[in-house]
Amino acid sequence: MAQLRNPLHGITLEAMLTALVATYDWGGLGERIALRCFTSDPSLSSSLKFLRKTPWAREKVESLYGFMLRDAKRQGDR
Repeated sequence: MAQLRNPLHGITLEAMLTALVATYDWGGLGERIALRCFTSDPSLSSSLKFLRKTPWAREKVESLYGFMLRDAKRQGDR
């Protein structure tokens, strides 16, 4: 029941990161979340490897993904 309203439920870390890169590109993502895996020779596989091992960094990515979803919804409501 608690997962019904969770926008991250069923979304993989790879899908989140892919959507963020499509929206902000690597440079924009690195500006929003200052992680070396986003700013220095970024790749999906190396970023996923780092994020899977680093809970605090994964939380930042999940938070930005949630913001991106809310922002997209607000833009659509206009």
